[in-house]
Amino acid sequence: MTRVAVVDMGTNSTRLLLADVADGTVTALERRSTVTRLGEGLEATGSLGEEPRARVLRALADYREAMDALDARVRTGVLTSAVRDAVNGAAFHARVRSEYGIDAEIVSGDEEARLTFLGATLTRATDQRVLVVDIGGGSTELVVGSSGVVEFHVSTQVGVVRHTERHGDDLAAIARDAGATLREALPDHPPTRVVAVAGTATMAASMDLALEPYDPDAVEGHTLSLDGLRTRLDQLASMPPDRRREVPGLHPDRAPTIVAGITILIEILEAAGADTVEVSDRDLLYGRAFEAGS
Repeated sequence: MTRVAVVDMGTNSTRLLLADVADGTVTALERRSTVTRLGEGLEATGSLGEEPRARVLRALADYREAMDALDARVRTGVLTSAVRDAVNGAAFHARVRSEYGIDAEIVSGDEEARLTFLGATLTRATDQRVLVVDIGGGSTELVVGSSGVVEFHVSTQVGVVRHTERHGDDLAAIARDAGATLREALPDHPPTRVVAVAGTATMAASMDLALEPYDPDAVEGHTLSLDGLRTRLDQLASMPPDRRREVPGLHPDRAPTIVAGITILIEILEAAGADTVEVSDRDLLYGRAFEAGS
């Protein structure tokens, strides 16, 4: 058995998974997620801002205490879209490695997609083709595969932070912009079985179940309908931002970007011809933990 800590430093959130890995099984011991908005302002400036970087570093300081408390032997991490795109991304990456003792790497969009597919399908039967969707802050990964084998993957410049900063809450503009990119990116005849990971999907499931507090076990495997997502989007879009923070099941820090996120998810389902989406709380954190501990 190997005790592994994995940190995902994404565009919208910084997350930690502490897990034991043995015999091909990842058993979560502790999970944390902090909305750090590392990509805030990146669309306009091309750089990671001072305060967004500070928010991530504060989260890493807290996470290091958890790693120490549980004596994680392997400490690894990934930095994704925001760091890939930023002119000062390499410098931030170096600081994370040197100051926090995390064997982190800047992963390509393709590698992010592969790890996401692995994590989402570790405990899920995929003998038929499945489309795994990871809507992030700065990018969205689309992965098609079956029986654990990836046959297609693409990383797109579609993300909840990116498109919120670009269009605000203009649903039509988000749908046009994101939809055109996603339709071009999807392969011909994509699977109609869709599994979605990451914050947009898990928050949509949490709202559907009115979970307070958030429960990853309840979210895992929950099915959302396309019609239900459209209804939810209309409700959220009609609310002032402060009112969204009070919606049962929605983490207040996710309120500013949830409209863009659900719009993007709807565009993907429509493009794939899917009426439902299965939500998974297991994503690239689990994929990375599995590989690091095996």
